[in-house]
Amino acid sequence: MAQAIPDVQNKNPAKHDQPAGHRMSRSDDNVVFIGKKPTMSYVLAVMTQAQGGASEIHIKARGKNISRAVDVAEVVKNRFMQNVSKHIETGTEVIEDMDRNKINVSTIDIKLVR
Repeated sequence: MAQAIPDVQNKNPAKHDQPAGHRMSRSDDNVVFIGKKPTMSYVLAVMTQAQGGASEIHIKARGKNISRAVDVAEVVKNRFMQNVSKHIETGTEVIEDMDRNKINVSTIDIKLVR
């Protein structure tokens, strides 16, 4: 007798990756968090947001990825959206490492507005 194999394919993985109780708000939609991918991957993400009708897009990064965030903003501004204005906000976050030591990490939020 054959056993039925349950359908375990996740149709919408991003929905299930959110912590319990966390709801994505509309303001989370226009944020691009910069990590270790190539710069053009993030440029594509910003352009996708712009084509989707977002009037302002936030490019956020911290630590070593700040220079990549600046590169993304400059590529978008110089090559694709010449009529965009930039507003830059810098800051510091305090993070605890594994040994409970507090570390200061620099942050940047670049807001592109059409």
